[in-house]
Amino acid sequence: MTTTTTRTGADGFVETLRAHSRRYHDQHPFHVRMNAGRLSRRQIRGWVANRFYYQENIPRKDAAILSNCPDLEVRRRWTRRIVDHDGTAAGEGGIEAWLRLGEAAGLTREEVQDHRHLVPGVRFAVDAYVNFARTRPWVEAVASSLTELFAPDLMAARLAAFERWYPWIDPEGLAYFRARLEQAPRDCEHALEVVTAHCLSAESQARAVDALSFKCDVLWSLMDAVDQAYPE
Repeated sequence: MTTTTTRTGADGFVETLRAHSRRYHDQHPFHVRMNAGRLSRRQIRGWVANRFYYQENIPRKDAAILSNCPDLEVRRRWTRRIVDHDGTAAGEGGIEAWLRLGEAAGLTREEVQDHRHLVPGVRFAVDAYVNFARTRPWVEAVASSLTELFAPDLMAARLAAFERWYPWIDPEGLAYFRARLEQAPRDCEHALEVVTAHCLSAESQARAVDALSFKCDVLWSLMDAVDQAYPE
């Protein structure tokens, strides 16, 4: 994990955080090929099946943050993330939407849920992220979620790419991406408020930047593992 020195002051801190967009996983060669329409059906299905392990662990990560957070107002707002992914009833939420993406791409619900396509590198990366949220100070765990600063642009580009290059995927299966176009900006706005309010010293800002760097490494490692399992 690379430590980045931040400039003092809120503006410099936020600028340093946003600069991590250059390390976001949309720059990974596998993702670049996906958006360029160069992936086979097998590769798309492999990515969808493996990415599901990340999706289903997001609520566990957020629950870990909640369990460590002493701030009532933060907990009240952070809870929405869990509801977004778990839903409040059967057939709702982001996890369900991802399962429908799998079905739209030609996978059965069972083969996505039972992890038969999950590669070890993806499991390792995702488990490391959940463990980070459980064991690190809660503000650092919140800072790690700030990859959402870059997510809306990624989701918009991914949605356009899937609609253009992969018409064999039922458009109704792309609902997850459409929902995140609204959810991600809301979530990152709150996370950025929390981090800038609590990270006032150069030391705490550096720890927050390291947390975001770690999350970028997790997502990049996940893409590496998928790329190696499903080569061109």
